[in-house]
Amino acid sequence: MERRYFVVLGALMTQFMVIGLFFVYSLLIKELELEFGWSRTTLSFGASLAGLLMGFYAIAGGRLSDLFGPRIVLSCAGLLYGLGYAAISFISEPWHLFAICALFLGLGMGTHDVVTLGPIAKWFPNRKGIMTGVVKSGTAAGQMAMPIIAATLLVAYGWRDTVMILGLAAALILVVGAQFMSVPAKPRSSATQPLTGLSFIQARKTKYFWILCAVQLLFFSTLMTVPLHIAVHGMDLGMLPATAALLLTVLGASSVVGRLSIGAFADKLGGRTAYILCLVPLIASLVLLIFVEAHWILFLVITLYGAAHGGLFVVVAPTIAEIFGTRSHGAIFGVIVFFGTMGGAFGPVFAGQVFDRTGGYDLAFAGLSLGLATALVLTSFLPGKKT
Repeated sequence: MERRYFVVLGALMTQFMVIGLFFVYSLLIKELELEFGWSRTTLSFGASLAGLLMGFYAIAGGRLSDLFGPRIVLSCAGLLYGLGYAAISFISEPWHLFAICALFLGLGMGTHDVVTLGPIAKWFPNRKGIMTGVVKSGTAAGQMAMPIIAATLLVAYGWRDTVMILGLAAALILVVGAQFMSVPAKPRSSATQPLTGLSFIQARKTKYFWILCAVQLLFFSTLMTVPLHIAVHGMDLGMLPATAALLLTVLGASSVVGRLSIGAFADKLGGRTAYILCLVPLIASLVLLIFVEAHWILFLVITLYGAAHGGLFVVVAPTIAEIFGTRSHGAIFGVIVFFGTMGGAFGPVFAGQVFDRTGGYDLAFAGLSLGLATALVLTSFLPGKKT
């Protein structure tokens, strides 16, 4: 097997565990709420804090990956992420949860995309969109598998033992996966091309850089909020925990379609069109969530949401390479992700506040859809694919 396909395997393992465990947090909300009596705002703040710090870690991770390579960065981040997740089993106060989210979970979230997708863009210059889609399918697999695994463990062992088991397993898998990650030592015509394009300083002087930052901020608030709250929203509508966990599984399964199809579209039609193909169904699904209460219809809406959700996680890295080249891909990607995490930090807490004040999520879904509509307008100013 060519070396670059081992890079794909390592990236898949990283995506599977980091995002899979993030989705499991949605199931833990109800458990923590019942045991400690903490509000949805408090529980959402932990995830939001991880999302906010994710941006700072993404900037640092992107630069460190450009300097020292992804293997070292992912090994350290993966070990700390898994051990931090396991440490949730010892919490008894809200600040314990906040500290773990800030120091450990944010680190794993901040490096899992920037440090894995940069090497993919460099190893597959002519197929960066579709190969990014393949790698992000690892995320979808984690979204499908980990909630079911966690729900089974929760019934058998309770939440404390469950997070301990999952955290230790994640630490091992992430460190192993990191050993497969590398970047091209030098250009090879069969697999790579010379790293060309703008430097970070040059890129940040363009309007397209700031448009991508703004779009990332606006859509990432939804992408962090819905996975965190959708399972507990299903329970609020009368679903059993195991059934609510299936919402996350369906989201992950449908996101595979979005990741692979949008990856292919990004290569053929360009990033601007790919963004539009994701944002339109995402807006539609958020609007539908305001009105849907029937369980089977909720599953249909989440199927639509999942496809768009998955596509947006694929489109960013190839679009950056398309517009700015791969010379400073990690650094540019890291800063754009940072702007996204500001939205990602706001969204979950906003939804938690809405629930605590109104007893439902309708106003949260409406506010998120308005942000997505603004992002859709901004994408029209991005350049079309070069022919």
